[in-house]
Amino acid sequence: MARGSPTPGVEVQGPIVQALIASVEIVRPEVLRILASHGISASSPRPSYPLPEILRCLDDIQERVGRVTVRAIGQQVPRHTAFPPHITSFAIALFLMNAGYRANHQGAQAIGGYHHEPVDGQSSRMRCDNPYPCDFNQGVLEGLYARFTGRGTLRLRIDHESEDCRARGATTCTYRLKW
Repeated sequence: MARGSPTPGVEVQGPIVQALIASVEIVRPEVLRILASHGISASSPRPSYPLPEILRCLDDIQERVGRVTVRAIGQQVPRHTAFPPHITSFAIALFLMNAGYRANHQGAQAIGGYHHEPVDGQSSRMRCDNPYPCDFNQGVLEGLYARFTGRGTLRLRIDHESEDCRARGATTCTYRLKW
């Protein structure tokens, strides 16, 4: 994964670990072992965690359990994240996604983000240049859609706009979203 190395000293808020812990039940024991191998205890949650450790956990999960699990973990993130009451729709959440990303990372400097561009009323473009894996980011978008529409994630179509993907060495992934 060509995501680059995150800025030292960056920490991510606790909901990301809650999403890891809430992973698909059948693989949860392996995910918990991976977290423990990185010194992260499910029974003693902390308010924040070093971003490099979280990224190493996601890499290990992808290697040992698979990409589908990393995507499913991403889907859990919006379920464990607090949103201000004025965010009432998926479209509004997309506009504010980068601000939320930055608010959930302490010491954040050059950590990329989620760059949203509306296309029309039911589609948009999202460029992700953050350090998280491609499958994780797609899962976050699906989870955000499910949270604000109450619909299953199958109604959200996510396509790479080009062949470029960070999983294949690119520096960013750009998705076309259609709902």
